[in-house]
Amino acid sequence: MTKLQLFYQIYEMQHFFSGSKDKNKLDAGCDEAGRGCLAGPVVAAAVVLPADFKHPFLNDSKKLSKKQRDALRPLIEKEALSFGVGFVSHEEIDEINILRASFLAMHKALDQLSLTPDIILIDGNRFDPYHTLPHKCVVKGDATFLSIAAASVLAKTYRDEYMLKLHNSFPEYHWNKNKGYPTLEHRNAIKVFGETEWHRKSFTLLSPNQLSLFD
Repeated sequence: MTKLQLFYQIYEMQHFFSGSKDKNKLDAGCDEAGRGCLAGPVVAAAVVLPADFKHPFLNDSKKLSKKQRDALRPLIEKEALSFGVGFVSHEEIDEINILRASFLAMHKALDQLSLTPDIILIDGNRFDPYHTLPHKCVVKGDATFLSIAAASVLAKTYRDEYMLKLHNSFPEYHWNKNKGYPTLEHRNAIKVFGETEWHRKSFTLLSPNQLSLFD
């Protein structure tokens, strides 16, 4: 997508929610966390915010500190008109691939909404349609739309919480710090201790350099 195409897409969506149309239109922002991890589930959230919702530091969860995300989560859950969080396991990821698993997690989150949005806003450039609801994909949408930013915070905090629980049983992999992402420390632990039941078998768990280094 070119910058010009992105500009018109964002303009179109902003116009959709402007006063020139029904102010009661509802959007559900969707985002996922854990897509690039070596272990654990992929988690997605869907959030419908009030039209007048504002917060000074609500933004892409990756740009927020853990303290900020943890403070935002209860606020989002309290103020949202509706929200849902969907989990897709590492087994399902291996079975259907991570892209489809990410879409499935978003669908599971949308299934939990107590109201039907008029449009779904997706962070990214691809999405499997959800029933007959219209949707828009927005690259870096979590830095553009508050509902997507709120979804990114929920997805991230719920997944981090899940990985912290797994860390208690597998402390040698340091999931309390890396949350399952492919850090050197994580990959070295896989080389030394082997893979766990929670690792994604369809992913490359060790880099070629590590394989040659340790063999």
